[in-house]
Amino acid sequence: MSHLAKTIGEQIRHYRTLRGWTQEQLAEVLESQGTYIGRVERGEQNIQLQTLEKIADALHINVYALFSERDPFEHLKQDEWIWQSVMLLKEQNVQDQERAFRVLREMLKH
Repeated sequence: MSHLAKTIGEQIRHYRTLRGWTQEQLAEVLESQGTYIGRVERGEQNIQLQTLEKIADALHINVYALFSERDPFEHLKQDEWIWQSVMLLKEQNVQDQERAFRVLREMLKH
């Protein structure tokens, strides 16, 4: 098992669990099997770049986040309400994200 495969697998597991998904739920989105996701997360399975891109899209993250041992969102996750708000917005389409931002900006104007 290579260090890179292990890092990628750990990051996939990290972001999958942040979304509250099981391996089977991620596999369903990818039209794959949970056992495959398990092998990838343990760094036991080689993975194609196209599959990495699909995983990143499914998890609503940038594919580059899967290559880093650091969590770029750690500071946001320390505040549960901010993190939940970010994840809720991430699940919306762009128009709804923009609408929510405008509402929030108006609500918080002083």
